[in-house]
Amino acid sequence: MTSMWFAGYSGAMSDPMAVTPAALSDQQASLLDFEKQWWSLPGSKESEIRERFDISPTRYYQLINALIDTEQALAYDPLLVKRLRRLRAARQKERTARRLGVNLKV
Repeated sequence: MTSMWFAGYSGAMSDPMAVTPAALSDQQASLLDFEKQWWSLPGSKESEIRERFDISPTRYYQLINALIDTEQALAYDPLLVKRLRRLRAARQKERTARRLGVNLKV
């Protein structure tokens, strides 16, 4: 039985589809992998960023924020990317509310 939603895919909907993130570079994959498991590492996140990637934490967050907007990142690790997008949207909402003087938390 061929699914109408995924042309050429004949497996059950619960079967994982083979996704090849062709345009995701090794560095981008490393950034996503690090973001997924940094909490289990000894030391601070900022020091690990400097040591592993030789960039500042500010640059790291700029790269992560740009990366999570790509379809390749979503294909690589959908749960992580959706969680990071959700957290970013919540922070943006809180910042906007603070600027407007609105208290979101009751």
